[in-house]
Amino acid sequence: MFITQLISGFIVSSFTIAVILLMKKLFRKHLSAKWHYNLWYLLFIALLVPFIPARFFMFDDLFSFLPFRSSQASGVFAPLAENPSRGNVDWISDFSVSVHHATPAYLDDLIAVIWICGLALFVIPAVIAWMRIKRIQKNMSTVKNEDILRLLEECKQQLHISRDLVVGESPFVKTPMMFGLHKVYVVFPLHFQQWLTMNDIKYILLHELNHYKNKDNMTNYLIVIFQILYWFNPLVWFAFREMRLDREISCDSDVLKALEEQSYREYGNTIIHFVHKVSRQRNLVFESQMVSSKEQLKKRIQKIASFQTESKQLKKNSIAIFILAGVLVASQIPLVAAIASENAYYPFSRENTDYEDLSSYFEGYDGSFVLYDMKADHFQIYNKQNSERRVSPDSTYKIYIGLFAFETGIITKDNSTLAWNGEVYPYASWNKNQNVKSAMESSVSWYFEELDKKMNQKSLQSYLKQLGYGNENLSGGLGHYWIESTLKISPVEQVLLLKSLYTNQLGFHEKNIQAIKETIQLEEKDGAKLSGKTGTGTVNDKTVNGWFIGYVEKEGNTYFFATNIQNEDHSNGSKAAQIALSILKNKGIY
Repeated sequence: MFITQLISGFIVSSFTIAVILLMKKLFRKHLSAKWHYNLWYLLFIALLVPFIPARFFMFDDLFSFLPFRSSQASGVFAPLAENPSRGNVDWISDFSVSVHHATPAYLDDLIAVIWICGLALFVIPAVIAWMRIKRIQKNMSTVKNEDILRLLEECKQQLHISRDLVVGESPFVKTPMMFGLHKVYVVFPLHFQQWLTMNDIKYILLHELNHYKNKDNMTNYLIVIFQILYWFNPLVWFAFREMRLDREISCDSDVLKALEEQSYREYGNTIIHFVHKVSRQRNLVFESQMVSSKEQLKKRIQKIASFQTESKQLKKNSIAIFILAGVLVASQIPLVAAIASENAYYPFSRENTDYEDLSSYFEGYDGSFVLYDMKADHFQIYNKQNSERRVSPDSTYKIYIGLFAFETGIITKDNSTLAWNGEVYPYASWNKNQNVKSAMESSVSWYFEELDKKMNQKSLQSYLKQLGYGNENLSGGLGHYWIESTLKISPVEQVLLLKSLYTNQLGFHEKNIQAIKETIQLEEKDGAKLSGKTGTGTVNDKTVNGWFIGYVEKEGNTYFFATNIQNEDHSNGSKAAQIALSILKNKGIY
């Protein structure tokens, strides 16, 4: 969901800014000017984290306390579509429990639209600033004064810079600035030679060249990009204002390191003298300017006045503090993973795979179909992206709840009956005692919820890890996590898991594997045997997620399949089964 992306971005950015500000305050005397500035680079990393695909995170089962990670079953049951006319195939019916999510479905789209509108609004001044930079570049005249050019080369040698830079002056510039990525420009105001001494020019060149040496031009672009992406978080704007101030203080410090002590006062006076002549140019966000706001200028002058050469111990302390701050920022990755896992994908790549167009079977649905021919060791897939996208397994997960219950001894093949709890359900087949076979045939949710709750979460987590079941996330709560909640699995994974179940590669007892296989046998015809399970996800009384997974045993071969369909409504297991059976029939499999 887009809203979860924004939430994670807001949390990560705000927490990181708080950490950086706290570190700067607590250890202000133990951080050099350069490392005060370097701390802000951690913010760039944190701002990027929410945009990293969830598949790169491995912490999906953490942070179960998050309120938006789970859904509550409402006790409302949604009747599904009538059985398609395919003979006497009662198994094709499916039943689901509706869950109610706290936010309406349209809210995600609304938030996305608002964010995009804000994005567009803040892109406009950035484009205007970029156009002004281009105008300055176009109307700039190159400095020809030999003394200034010689001074430039001396400053470059002092800072070990070999790249050519263009020095010029422009009527559209009020303060010295540097800009450009491929070609770098240092631009002065028009007629600057008439009122600046050579010492003033030297100090300005050293300042701007240090900006170049520290790659501050690239930093400017990153600041603009992230300010636009995070326009909704005022803390990000505040942080970048502080970062720019720390950058100027760091640059001042670098200049002072290159000067003799008797020149410190002259450098400070140059900045003060310059500010009397010009004002800071606004709306140019891609360049590094010599002049700051009055408030920032005061802080810079104070730092210049109190400047001391950096000791080795201060440098060591600075690095240690930076590492500590980095660890605190990195600690958010599990949180981001827990939020981002809502849209996780399972990357699948096999040489023996054909991708085919089956869209005619899925009209009106966002769906996928995965088929695996065990004898040929060959996959056929429709819709690669959706086949890898993890969604709630809903009732298809009952196969594995039954297997876990067999394995733990909660039920056995000969003793699997649970007493009906007396609650009246709208399906007659639910309102009676159930054994595992009858409960699987009628998809009796209360039966499997009871089995689920009889197992402890630690054992369930261990079994899911043993299976490698999707994102292995149980944080939605026992009895609920598999019903449009936190547990997610992709169609490709469903097929791979069914194949492992069928061939007993999962490490479970053979008798329990056979027992669960018997519960999902559906029908047999023309020498082919069909086994499988439907599943339906109902959210706010709308069926939004439909599954049919299973396998066909035919002529010494086994074909494993998974069909999933998504829509705002009318996506259910019955429809998924109808689509799957049509595809299997046309392929001559069943």
